[in-house]
Formats: sequence, structure tokens, C-alpha cells
Amino acid sequence: MRIKTDPNRPIGVFDSGLGGLTVVKELFRQLPKESVVYFGDTARVPYGTKSPEAIIRFSQENVTILKQYQVKMIVIACNTSSSFALPALRQQFDLPVVGVIGPGAKKAVQVTRNGRIGVIATAATINSGQYAKTIKKLQPSIKVFGQKCPLFVPLIEEGWTGKEVSRQIAQEYLRPFKKARIDTLILGCTHYPLLKPVLRQVMGEGVMLVDSAQSVVEEVKELLQNTNCARQSQSPPARRFLVSDEPRHFHRLAKRFLGFPMKNVKRCYV
Repeated sequence: MRIKTDPNRPIGVFDSGLGGLTVVKELFRQLPKESVVYFGDTARVPYGTKSPEAIIRFSQENVTILKQYQVKMIVIACNTSSSFALPALRQQFDLPVVGVIGPGAKKAVQVTRNGRIGVIATAATINSGQYAKTIKKLQPSIKVFGQKCPLFVPLIEEGWTGKEVSRQIAQEYLRPFKKARIDTLILGCTHYPLLKPVLRQVMGEGVMLVDSAQSVVEEVKELLQNTNCARQSQSPPARRFLVSDEPRHFHRLAKRFLGFPMKNVKRCYV
């Protein structure tokens, strides 16, 4: 992938809603000088229950919105969109597009010791089989086990990650992984990093948690370095947040993901 534009332009990030803010938080941590424009398609969340055709169309419309802000690249901070829309976006738009599945799968292959990897994600991401396909392409001998976890996102958005109910639900979802003796667990939804303490408690310290948000930002960082497109301006980076529905709900919950209060959330119609 090549970046053929002004390196001082922002990085565009989109997700179906709030979860992609874990990617934004990692961008702020690993690439603090970069400007970022985030679009959360909160009017049409969740994507995990939509058809592949709808997911592709929504993703194309999201990129079109971000292009209005002269972004230099796109980060798909949504596992469901990455599962279905990545090839279409790369074909349609003349700028680099990075998804979360490839980096997460690559990291899991690097860290597994026994070749048994678990994936937790939305129904659409698990049904797509993209994590398993990507991992098998990298290392055919690895065994991949998937688990749909539909209750995790509402638990996180309710702020119940520290409650006993979250631990009980995690135990139920993760029980098959214990039987499968996995040593690596991919968090295949960008909401899930907020559940890391619960997941570690249930799976034990011997299981490596692969955070796709961290992995995709590592890939973005490497891409910017290899193409000499890291931001060079000495002025403070711009940080814009856009949503497709009423900003109030997003504004209230975003602090849980970023760790600090939000400012200037703008509604942007699709």
C-alpha cells in the first residue's frame, strides 16, 4: 500500500458505533502526533446483524463521509466491516484501507505456543469465517475455534463490565475454549478490550489476549513509517468525532472507551 498525499492530513477511522474508540485510543497512545477523524455510524448500529450487502454499502458510505475531511488513509475499526467490506473499499477508493482482522490474526499466529487459537466476536464476524481463513493462510496447521458473544456489547455499553453478571456470561461463552485448550484468544470486536479484566479472570493468565485495536494501530504505524507519511507538522493534531445519530448518547458513553470526556461531537447524516 502506498500513501500518495500530504502526510499532514488526518487518519480516517470508522466503526458502526462506539467500539472503534478503542482503536482511536490506541492511535492517540502510539501515534500522538497524528490527526484523527472518527465516524461512528450510530444510526445504523449494530452491523453484526446486517446482511453482507448492507454492511458493504454502509462501509462505502462511511468512507465517502471521511474523504470529505481529506484523510490520508482509512482504518476500519469494525470487525464486521473488515470481514465483509475490505476488498470492496480497497477497490473503490484510491487510498490505503486497513482492517482489524489481518493484524489481529497475524499477532495471534505470532504469539500462540500450542497452535490453538480462540476468536470471540459478533455473529456476523464469526459466520464470515474471516479470522479462521486469515489464520489458516498464515499457518495452515493452527486450529481455530470461534464463539459468538452477542451479550458482550450491551454489557459494555451499560457499564456493567465490573459486575458479577459479566463474569458469569463470560464463563458461559468461554467454556468451550477451555475444553479446546486454547492458549491465545482474539478479541474480535473493538468493544471487547473493555472486558479484558473479566476475560483474564475467566481464562487464566496462561492465555494470551490479542487486542485487535492494538494490532491494527501497530500496522498503521508501520505503514506510515515505511511510506514516510507520518505527520510532520509541529502544530497540535486535530481530533474530530462524527456520528450519524443524536450525539448525546455517544458523548455520554465515549468516556468509558477513551478515558476522558468528549468535546465537539458533530452529527453527520448518511
